[in-house]
Amino acid sequence: MELMKSTNISHDVLPCYLVPFGVDEQFHGRLSILKSLQNGLHHEKGALKTNVLWGMGGVGKTKIALQYVNKCRQDFDAIFWISADNSIKLTQDFLEVSKKLHLSPNVDDAQDAVAAMSKVKTWLATTDCRWLLVFDNADDPDILLNAWPGASTGSILITSRDSTAAFGTSAETIHVLPFDEETSVEAFLGLVGRDRNSRSDQDAAREISRELGGLPLAINQISGFIVQQKLALKDFLPLYRKNASKIDARKLKRGDYGHTLSTVWELSLAQLSGISSTLQKLLAFFDPDKINESVLLEGSEHLESEKFEFLRDDMDFLDAKEPLLKAALIDRSSETEPLTIHRLIQAAVMKRLTTNERIEYFDAAITILSYGFPNTWNTVTSHQFTAWAKCELCLPHVNFLIEQSRKYNLKASDPKKFSELILRCCWYLYEREHYSEARQFMETALETLEEKDSLMYASATMLHGLIELDTNNVQKALESFLLAFSIRQPLMDPDDAFVASSLNALSIAYTELGDFDKAVETGQQAIEIRLRTKSDRIGNSYSNMASLLMRMGKADEAEEMLKRCPSLKDFTDETFLQTGNPRFSGDMVLLARIRLQQGRLDDAIRLSSRALAFRQKLLGSRLKVCDSLYQVANMLEIRGDLSSSIKHPEAKGYEARAQFRLSRLYQALGNSEKSHQFEVEAKKARMEISHDSSDTNFTDKDYDELVLWMLW
Repeated sequence: MELMKSTNISHDVLPCYLVPFGVDEQFHGRLSILKSLQNGLHHEKGALKTNVLWGMGGVGKTKIALQYVNKCRQDFDAIFWISADNSIKLTQDFLEVSKKLHLSPNVDDAQDAVAAMSKVKTWLATTDCRWLLVFDNADDPDILLNAWPGASTGSILITSRDSTAAFGTSAETIHVLPFDEETSVEAFLGLVGRDRNSRSDQDAAREISRELGGLPLAINQISGFIVQQKLALKDFLPLYRKNASKIDARKLKRGDYGHTLSTVWELSLAQLSGISSTLQKLLAFFDPDKINESVLLEGSEHLESEKFEFLRDDMDFLDAKEPLLKAALIDRSSETEPLTIHRLIQAAVMKRLTTNERIEYFDAAITILSYGFPNTWNTVTSHQFTAWAKCELCLPHVNFLIEQSRKYNLKASDPKKFSELILRCCWYLYEREHYSEARQFMETALETLEEKDSLMYASATMLHGLIELDTNNVQKALESFLLAFSIRQPLMDPDDAFVASSLNALSIAYTELGDFDKAVETGQQAIEIRLRTKSDRIGNSYSNMASLLMRMGKADEAEEMLKRCPSLKDFTDETFLQTGNPRFSGDMVLLARIRLQQGRLDDAIRLSSRALAFRQKLLGSRLKVCDSLYQVANMLEIRGDLSSSIKHPEAKGYEARAQFRLSRLYQALGNSEKSHQFEVEAKKARMEISHDSSDTNFTDKDYDELVLWMLW
């Protein structure tokens, strides 16, 4: 009876709002989430509605909830904000609600917070007014369970790092993610009070936002630091990268959020133990945007430490992930998607690691990622195209591992193992014709190799030479091949496979330079070694010697040499392509050029066209495809099929040559205007490479010199 009287009294205080802060005038974005909350929580008679805003710490869940409740007061008669961090805060807030509703009118009753919470829950279950209850920071389900109202009507909004924080299947969950780049830039410029139309400020803000990963807490804290210190935007990142720990720990005078970047994940990380803690530490060494579980699971087979055994057991791995997912320390958009982790969480983990732990987990990451790249250093191998898909998954993680090693000055316990991993990546990039990226990896690998007279260094310089060769820096390629050979020769058996590989590479370089005597000498030496050792790479030597003979104008001898390749003995089109090996499509191109030299034009066009189709499917628009396009166009022009030839020609040297060929084709078709247009473009592209600005009437030979005679 007394409670009913109290309930009646409470109607006299409606509308009743107990919200800690008002509208935030500097709130940015989140319009779609606010719209979802409005649709999901608007009061309807006879239905309890629950929405959960969930996501990582610092992502702005509380800010969104505050903005919503302050903007939607007209939709509710009562709004109560409950801090659910812990049971003490929760019961104290329920006590304040009870007092606000006059449910605990006397002092003695007010001192009993638990009784007050019970009265509020009863009131919520019996009132017919429109009410909204907000549970903020409800990361512990046990705390929330005790406070859950037994009402059948009303609206509940929860903010939590745990997507499963709500009870019942009817709850709508909204995943709160960091800002996208444009919103990050807009919010940041607004907070620092800079000109949104200034290109320089926009660029600086964009770079800072990327560094912070779009995390609202970081944007708010860092913008406040910049304003307080009156820093130029361009000066911030160099300062931050040197002093991140100190800046992250600074508490802003403005704002109402209790955490800084140094503390926002501290409790969650401190509560981790066992395999969950191990997994969290390990993930700090992987690219945060896309961590395929297969990379971790398959690569872990080579880890010897018992600490990582959980990665080899499906149930243990699930158990390790669960606390991380519940605390939003890692994330995934669906059951089949890769794991993700915010960069700033990784930074927080790295700060907690001891020096020995950093080395331990760095070593583990190197071992895991090494599984993804075939061994290209202890054996002489052909194209590793069958492993490309696995390499593609691991490549971003190796790149990130290099970034982490530089940022934190990490040293592997076995530096050679790290160098080899980088060089394996480099080989993959070379095979896929990503030459700029391959060069960057090569520079990093050479930095880590201290022994300049080692066999590994020789392999690295060989690969460097192959990259230079493909990009038409033949003299540099030759220098690299000679250096590798000079290292290998005194350290290895004369018939070693790596010695033969060096001789083969030297023959290719001499062929490109037109030094046919040396090309024949070194190529023949490679063949003899491979014959004596019954090497499965003999076909590679025969193919390269066939290319040399063709360049010497000996087409029939070149054909006979190519026929010696064990895998090409019947010379059908399918023989070249059935393995899927890019190397054999190169042999198909070689045979096409032999046929052209022999005057068998239709055969040459057929072979070139099929090789082109194969390369386009496998490689995309890379150099070998450009080369094939040009060869097909050239053969069609010889046949007099000018219209078809125009469709085929395109990396600058290949572009210049293609533009020049198009100029000639349009001239032959009587279209002088288009011919002149392509001639201008050809000269422009040629000048960028050769720096020759003369207005000379260049010939086919001048443009052919911009590219390799043969892409090997």
